[in-house]
Amino acid sequence: MAYHDTYRLSSHGVILNEMGQVLLLKASYGNHSWGLPGGALDAGETIHDALIRECAEELGCEIEIQYLSGVYYHSQHESQAFIFKCKIKKGATITLSDEHLEFKFFDIDELSDVQKRRVQECLGFDGYVQSARF
Repeated sequence: MAYHDTYRLSSHGVILNEMGQVLLLKASYGNHSWGLPGGALDAGETIHDALIRECAEELGCEIEIQYLSGVYYHSQHESQAFIFKCKIKKGATITLSDEHLEFKFFDIDELSDVQKRRVQECLGFDGYVQSARF
């Protein structure tokens, strides 16, 4: 890849409820898939800036970023996804944007293989940022 080539970057948050379930959002576009909150970086944003902005837009509330746990390449989208452990600020209420139809907290065993791996590696974070290709 040359210096001036471009590819996609995105930031996503692993957010748990008090029962240890993972927050996923159901998209209102495409194939209506379920995914972690977050999205693509805008020009000039850091990976942290993008996650804070995306969660404010998608969830209607502020988050606190705790740590970066992994960077994953997704061949289908030619993208790198940065995965962070986050929490919703105390007292906040989720209010979805029109980008999503609903939200739900899922048990880790209910996640797709890719989501499960990213979440398990996030929750098992030992100070080493994980990396993988999908």
